Amino acid sequence: VQLQASGGGLVPAGGYLRLSCANSRRTSSNNGMGWFRQAPGKEREFVATIDWRGADTYYADAVKGRFTISRDNGKGTVYLQVNSLKPEDTAVYYCAQALSSGTSTDNRRYRHWGQGTQVTVSS
Repeated sequence: VQLQASGGGLVPAGGYLRLSCANSRRTSSNNGMGWFRQAPGKEREFVATIDWRGADTYYADAVKGRFTISRDNGKGTVYLQVNSLKPEDTAVYYCAQALSSGTSTDNRRYRHWGQGTQVTVSS
């Protein structure tokens, strides 16, 4: 399985983007999915996760209320709607497939990482 993240870009503070993570097979997955991000000089951190059905989601406190994770299993794609962006949201955003069908905030519980998409928020 290969995951390809896209949708990043340069936006002003307060702006929005829709990140996508496509499964190369474009098939339904029975695995949970997650988004993580890594800013320059910082460790990769958890952003959001969703279970395989799309019924259960969980967010990092820093993005709660601004970001929304969703999935379309028919298209083999997971989305991250990022609204009200702040300069501190600037990072490379990665998607990954969980080892289980549920949600997880632990990056050790993920495999098949995408290549990342850059989000830059100007102040």
